[in-house]
Amino acid sequence: MRIHLFASRLHKWLAIIVGMQLLLWFASGAVMSFLPIDRVHGDHLVDRKTVVAIPGNAQLIHPSAYLTAAGAPAQSITLRMLGGEPVAEVVTAKGVQLFDATSGSLLSPIDALRAEAIARNAWRGTGNPTAKVERIERETPEYRGALPAWRVAFADPDTTRVFIAVETGRIAAVRTGTWRLYDFFWGLHIMDWTQHENFNTPWLLGFALGGLALWIGGAVLLYMRWPVRRRRRKIAT
Repeated sequence: MRIHLFASRLHKWLAIIVGMQLLLWFASGAVMSFLPIDRVHGDHLVDRKTVVAIPGNAQLIHPSAYLTAAGAPAQSITLRMLGGEPVAEVVTAKGVQLFDATSGSLLSPIDALRAEAIARNAWRGTGNPTAKVERIERETPEYRGALPAWRVAFADPDTTRVFIAVETGRIAAVRTGTWRLYDFFWGLHIMDWTQHENFNTPWLLGFALGGLALWIGGAVLLYMRWPVRRRRRKIAT
């Protein structure tokens, strides 16, 4: 009888305490599952998937020209198109540098005007909204990519923000209203209400264990109150 009373009380209080967070888990999971992941990533507004091939008739300079200018042995060289021109992305122990692959001239760091041009070239939304360009030096809950970076904020209905890495000119992230909604519920889901990225918080662990205890308490109650068991007990008495 003591076990039955203890399980009943434990189950009641855990249901009250853990129940609200369980509701948030279910609700946030439902919302995140409902939102299409392509819209969360902003693929309908900014194209980051199309790869432009380097023309076969491009007059590329010999790599030694920009390898010498890099000032350190190259760890890797990537040839790609940027803004309609072939560029060479050179990685050394000192960092990443971007060179014009036809002249060997240094392109990085990317300035604000080029960053806006890169963002507009990738724009797939409607119209030609105005944009505000701002340099980002520190991580924020909205952006944790390569730093420093340029934030190109478009004045569109989705308040789209495109983050361009200063060193490479690559689009490091796209943030939209849909992403912010998703991120809000993700923070509720993992119980990290400020940074929205740590799913090893003591709160999450505590409520997860509380949910497990809630299930165990309910299982004990179910066993103690099972009709067949109760009938057998009455017959025995």
